Amino acid sequence: MSFILNIETATKNCSVSIAKNGETIFCKEIAEEGYSHAEKLHVFIEETIAESNISVQDLAAIAVSQGPGSYTGLRIGVSAAKGLCYALNIPLIAVNTLETLASRVSVSEGKIIPMLDARRMEVYSEIFTADLKAERAIQAEIITEDSFAEYNEPLYFVGDCADKCKPVLTKENFIFLEEIKYPSAREMSKISYDKYQKSDTVDVAYFEPYYLKDFMMTLPSKKQ
Repeated sequence: MSFILNIETATKNCSVSIAKNGETIFCKEIAEEGYSHAEKLHVFIEETIAESNISVQDLAAIAVSQGPGSYTGLRIGVSAAKGLCYALNIPLIAVNTLETLASRVSVSEGKIIPMLDARRMEVYSEIFTADLKAERAIQAEIITEDSFAEYNEPLYFVGDCADKCKPVLTKENFIFLEEIKYPSAREMSKISYDKYQKSDTVDVAYFEPYYLKDFMMTLPSKKQ
């Protein structure tokens, strides 16, 4: 049997799960405005392993969300995953954040479009078929009234962009599943196990998160 620790920190949701042969057996997560990943992640890892009644030596691999998403959140998750892989001498698996988010949707037709907030009217998005096959690559795009207008089939939007995108994307076939805001380590389990079985792993030393855009730091304005 194969136990995999899944770490998802690309958004406000700090999420950790343990999976056995691709099935989640325990998941612990919290979504907070303040991005408390640095304080919560290692505690969640310890608690998740303990609650799963295994030891850290039982882990066959570590899976981590590769992005796109929060620069700081991704760095925290990847750093923790790399440290564990080095210490345990086990492989590292990188999981597409938007695929994890899309995996939270179960529909029989149409397309699934996971979107994560970038800034202003920009989002990180990807397009999946109903059976979760990637149909369009990840993009950083500005949402306008013309976005996705070429589609007439049902489009299911998930992610943390509903508040800013729903007033703009108003076609009748556009369906916002507003209750699904963030990716979760719970849905990483099957994806990471499939990758593990195929030996689809990344180099622990050289792997970097998929930021999609350069990190930009905003400096406070000087007082006059």
